[in-house]
Parts: sequence; C-alpha cells; structure tokens
Amino acid sequence: AEVSQGHISVVLLGATGDLAKKYLWQGLFQLYMDQVSSGHSFTFHGAALTALEPGQRLMFDVLKNLACPPDESPNRCAVLKDQFLKLSQYHQLKTAENYTVLNREIETLLRQEGLKEAGRIFYFSVPPFAYTEIARHINSSCRPPPGAWLRVVLEKPFGHDLESARQLAAELRSFFREEEMYRVDHYLGKQAVAHILPFRDQNRQFLDPIWNRHHVERKTTSVYQHLTSSLSSGRTSFYEQYGVIRDVLQNHLTEALMFLTMELPANVSKAEEVLQCKLQVFQSLRGLEKNSAVLGQYQAYASQVQEELQKAQDYISTTPTFAGVLIHSDSLRWEGVPFLLTSGKALDERVGYVRVLFKNRAYCTQSETLRDGGHSQCKAKQIIFYIGHGALNTPAVLVSRNLFRPVMPEGSWREAAGPSNLHIFGQPLSDYYVYSPVKERDAYSVLISNIYHGRKDFFITTENLLASWGFWTPLLKSISHQPLRLYPGGMENQHLLDFEMVSGEVAFTLAEPVELLRLMPSDYRSIQSKFRQNPLVSAWSEDLISQLASDIEKTASRTVARSGQFHLALSGGSSPVVLFQRLARHHYAFPWKHTHIWLVDERCVPLTDTESNFFSLHNHLLQSVRVPYFNVHPMPVHLNQRLCVEEDRGTELYAKEIMALVANASFDLVLLGVGADGHTASLFPRSENGLEGAQAVVLTESPVKPHQRMSLSLPLINKARQVFVLVLGKGKHDITTLLSRVGHEPRKWPISGVSPSSGQLVWYVDYEALLG
Repeated sequence: AEVSQGHISVVLLGATGDLAKKYLWQGLFQLYMDQVSSGHSFTFHGAALTALEPGQRLMFDVLKNLACPPDESPNRCAVLKDQFLKLSQYHQLKTAENYTVLNREIETLLRQEGLKEAGRIFYFSVPPFAYTEIARHINSSCRPPPGAWLRVVLEKPFGHDLESARQLAAELRSFFREEEMYRVDHYLGKQAVAHILPFRDQNRQFLDPIWNRHHVERKTTSVYQHLTSSLSSGRTSFYEQYGVIRDVLQNHLTEALMFLTMELPANVSKAEEVLQCKLQVFQSLRGLEKNSAVLGQYQAYASQVQEELQKAQDYISTTPTFAGVLIHSDSLRWEGVPFLLTSGKALDERVGYVRVLFKNRAYCTQSETLRDGGHSQCKAKQIIFYIGHGALNTPAVLVSRNLFRPVMPEGSWREAAGPSNLHIFGQPLSDYYVYSPVKERDAYSVLISNIYHGRKDFFITTENLLASWGFWTPLLKSISHQPLRLYPGGMENQHLLDFEMVSGEVAFTLAEPVELLRLMPSDYRSIQSKFRQNPLVSAWSEDLISQLASDIEKTASRTVARSGQFHLALSGGSSPVVLFQRLARHHYAFPWKHTHIWLVDERCVPLTDTESNFFSLHNHLLQSVRVPYFNVHPMPVHLNQRLCVEEDRGTELYAKEIMALVANASFDLVLLGVGADGHTASLFPRSENGLEGAQAVVLTESPVKPHQRMSLSLPLINKARQVFVLVLGKGKHDITTLLSRVGHEPRKWPISGVSPSSGQLVWYVDYEALLG
C-alpha cells in the first residue's frame, strides 16, 4: 500500500516485557534501518506500567544490546543504532492522564519540528485482559488527527474459545474500526509460511492440474519442540490455561492449512479476497469429534505445574502438550484428503514444516539402483515449506525433482545446495529443488514491516478469528476430560506418539505402557439398564452416538437380509445431526442401497430452507451416502406453491405413500428425540392432532417458530418394529428426570405415549441428560 510522507509515532506497550526484549525492539530497529530513507520520520515510545526511572533503565538496557543484521555494514548500523536510541523514549502509561500527556508530547514535537503526522502505531505487547482499558484510553485521548492513520497491533491469545473471542472482539470493536486492527500470528511472518500463497500463485501452470483430491495423498502441518525447550520458565501459567491446541493448532497451523487448501483469489495480495477464500475453507471443513485427535502430556509437566503454580500434590493437569488432529474437508477439491496438524513439546527434535505429499501412481520396472538415480517417477513426490530449525536449520521451499522445477522470485529466493548426506523425509536433499531466502528475516521484522506498509493480508481479521474458534471450540469442549497419553520426552518417546488414521479417525499405534498409565478424575456413576421399563443405553455423548449408529446399522443389515429392504424414519432437530454425520463417515457397510429414508416430522418451510429437517438430513447424511434417489421420501409440506395448506392434502399423500411402500405401515425403525417440554416428533403437549385417532400423518402447531409442522402420528409410530429415542445434553436433564417418574400421559408429555404395540423401544440417553 502507498503511504503518504510524514511523521510516524510508534508506541510499544509492554516495552520491558519478554516479547519486546526478544523480538519487538529488534523488529522496530530493523524497520528504522529499512525505512530511514523513505521520507518518513519516526519516534519510538516504549511504554509500561513501571515507573519512569526504573522503566527507562530497563528499556535502554535492551536497546543498547540491539544486534546489527549480518548483511548490514557495521559503520552504517552503528550510526543508525545511535539515531534509533535518540529517537526512543520511555513513558509510564498507567492512567488516562498518562495517555493525554503522551498525546500532548507527540503533538508538541510535530509542531516544533514542523512535521505533518502520517500515523500512529500502538503495539499491544500486554496480556489480553488489559486490552479494553488501553483501547479506551487510546480512543478517547491518543488518536491521531483526521487525515492520519491509526494502526493497533494485537498479540494472541485472542480468547480461549468462541464465546470469549466474540466478547473480546466486541469490546475492541467499540473503540477501533476493523481496518485499524492488526492481529498478529507471528507464523504469518515466517518466510516459508508467508510464501505458500505466492508459490501457489506463481506456479499455477504446474499446480492447477494436480492440486486436488485426485493427486494429493495428504497434507501435514507440524511444529515440534525438543526436550530442552519443553516449557520455558514463567510460561507455565499461560500454558496450563491454554495447552497445545489453543497455543499452536488453532492459530499458527490453521492459518498454514488455510493457505494450502483455499481457492486462489485473482490477487493473492488483496486482503479482502484472501479472507473470503479462507472463510470458504472453514465452511467446507467437517466438524471435529473427540476421535479426530490424539493427545499427550510429557511426564515432567505435572510436577512443573505443581511447583511453579503451587498446586497440591494430588493436582492432576488435563492440559495436553502434544496433539495430532485429523481434519477433513467436504469441498469438491479436497474431499477424502486427510489434513494432519501436529504439534508438541518435549519431542526428539525442534522443527516446523508444511508438507504436501502427492499420490504416486507410477509402477517402475527398473532396478533399485536405477530407481535411486535421476528423477525416477517411483520416488515420493512432495512439496515442503520448511519453516525452520531441524536438519536444514533455515527457512526453505523444497520440491521433488520428479514433480516440476518451480518458479521462484529471483530477488527474494535463491536455489540452494545443502550437505549431500542430508535426508529430508527419507530422501536425500539432492532429490529436491531447494530454495532458501536471499535475506533471512525474523518473523516479527517481517510483520512490523507489513504493519508499516498497511498490508492487512498478513494479519488475522475478526471474521477469520471467529471462524477459526468456531471450528476448534467443539473439539476443545469434547476433549476437556479426555485421558492424555504420558510420554517421557526426547529420544525416550520412541514410537509412543506415533498415530494412524483409521476410518476417518486417529488413534495411537501402540498401546500405552502400563507404567505410564494414570487414573483420571472420574464422575461415572452406576447406571440402571432400564428406563421407563424399557432398555436403556447410556454413555458420554460421543460414545453413545457411536453405539447408536452401530445399532442402527446392525438393525438395517438384519432387516435387509430378512426382507430385502429397510424402512427408516428419522426425526429432525439438533440432536440427530451428530448421528447423521457418524453414519455418513464411519458406516461404509450400511446397506444404503436397500434403505428407504422417511421423515418423522417436518417444519412447514421449503425443503431448501435451512430450518427444514430435510435440508439438515440432506446436508449431514444424504449427500454423503448412496441412497437411491427414489428411496428418499421427504414430507410434502410444499405443494401448489404454498406451505401445509389442508386442502392440498399433503398429509394424505404421505400416508398413502407409506401404506403403498411400507408393509402394514410398520416402519422397521423410527428414531425419535425428546423436547424439554416432553414433545416428540412434532407432537406437542395438548396437541389437537396426532396423539390418538386413525390419522397416520397430521398437521400440528409448535409453540416455537416455525409454528406449522407435519408429523407422523403417535398411533403410526407405535406400529413400528423398533423405536430408538435419543436424548442428549444437560438441557434435557429435567425432562429426563420427570419422565423417569411419570406414567402414560401423552396429552401432557407426548413422548410418554410412545409404546410400540408389537415392537421394541430402546432409550439412548447420555450421562449429561441422565445425571445432570
């Protein structure tokens, strides 16, 4: 972006903290060296809560130790460093008055020097709980005048889950406009990660035919840390709250995955176009379940937490320090391709990479010697964006020689030759075209330069942030009490953390050694095996859904073997969605070809409306399985361009269809849910229709919108061979408790009237609904 000439004030909040000492002052010094001749003038204001004198001393101790880049001449660097120190000053920023004084000082300097103000950068290197107060002060008394820009730089964590991220975003939005906020993910400043989109853009001619599910076997994004960097002192409090998924996967690795999988916009430098393509990826990703992840914790972590955070000896941490997560996309381009995100502490090496492994369809007849030489098509084909550390110890882009010679920007990347004995992913370095940056830059230097230039495509927008938390929060909730695999750390880990993909899930390949097993806090209670005099299956929700899906498949297979077809009637609502997804992704032996799908109830909206039960059923199940088109029976709620009008006789049509196709109008299996008011299907308390009488299908009124419904009647449901009732979540605890005590009172609680005349009723109730 073009910038007008003028003066720029940079205010670093948290100027004496760890991040500022390690990276930010060095990044600001690099900015000054790069831009000193750009026509802009600068002042650098370090700020913290520390009083003026000690704060000044701490800050200038850091500034005096700033390093000169190896490619900068020592004499020029010494002169510029001296100038940089003279342009830097410390302020205590604690009260509203402190911010007013800072603003006055900036205005006085500009007036005295006769300078026009170009803009102000406020870098928040402070904990997020301080953001709102600082934002309020900046907004009320430290904004630049009209015509000058404001850029506010925010460091993670940006929330702990979707709800907290929304809250923080709303607070910040009340003080700053979206274009003024630059949320930092420092991985976007790492040169290999930052080059993923430009690489894809510049190599479209080679990648367009192969960048899809037909050619890509899997994509892996990993960041590992070795034993000596298990957890730095002072960071334990943060880590115990956040863990490896929130610390690395939800942000750094997710962003790298977006760059790999998004559709390429026409202009990869246009922030808005890139954002829209990222959001499309989030929409295409399948929801994560507990079995989408394997989790571990290094053995010394627990004692580290007890010692540093002064926890009791019996304190058990459930914070993972290792995670492997399997992600799937339902997009046309990537359906069926596994994306693996992995990160951990206390492993046997420190390395980060983004790897795309291509399918190899070649069959080579030559001898092994010939195969190992040249560009044999039998060798692995891969593209690796090497983030740093590890065997190469430098950012790099590697492309298998049997794939293509990539186009790389000459000014910023050069072909490199590494040690001949070096192997990357089992192949000698000579098997790759290897490129490294002409000028290696620290991630923060890159990002600070982009802030100066106003390049928003390197930063996380509010929409992007909330989409990411929306994707990760359900998994984080489901694993909050999941047992962690303990691992000793370093080389001793051996194969303990190896995991494999099986049927869309991941699991450790080795059983956990007995000496590493540890009991987890447990709130299991003994559960009766009956509920309302009928069989009860109860478990944690994910295990319960797994059991229910298996039981439905077994019922289907037995019924098809006996009668050649299986008639399944499914309810709408939110509870069955996870079941539909489970059936779609894990039950490949299900006899879909011989299954008829019916609706238990439907809302009186068009079938393409997101409120429609059929729409949900289609999205989460039907489009993923091979049910013959003519075996799918949506309820006819939309006839003659109107919805659920009695004269259109939609209920009669559906009843006739059932009578014609279902023997004795007895469904093989009906799946029901229960509302908090005791309703089931769309049969509500004190309903005029459907609780008794001869009608098979009825129109009913719901107390909540959309009010009009179509539903199977209770007498028809009770003709089924089997009825399964699914009840999930704490919100259903009160009605579950009530139902355990009441008798047959369908006018008060319609679900209590479900009693198959010659079939079986089974209750599937999760622990939260059963126990509260």
